[in-house]
Amino acid sequence: MKTQRTVNRGRIFPEIQWTEAQKAQWRTEQEAFYQRCKPIFECVQPELIKTHYGWYMAVEPESKDYFVAQDELTAIKLSRQKHPNAPVFIFRINETGVAGTI
Repeated sequence: MKTQRTVNRGRIFPEIQWTEAQKAQWRTEQEAFYQRCKPIFECVQPELIKTHYGWYMAVEPESKDYFVAQDELTAIKLSRQKHPNAPVFIFRINETGVAGTI
């Protein structure tokens, strides 16, 4: 007799269902975090764009520290060494600061 195996094709964890209010609150918090990080980026961007164009910058807004590396993961690792539990915002060192595309 042949046993039929079921293949799991879905996610391992159940999908989180957020209400519209929770989504709006998350967006508001993300925007507020970005607005705290943006002035730090704008302050150093003109100088860094000359020498590190296309690199990445991780900004930790509480300490106003920033970490520059050629790739995103290295910038994040550098920030984690000094601030292990602090969230960071990633900027790309270019004219816009945008790190990715949609």
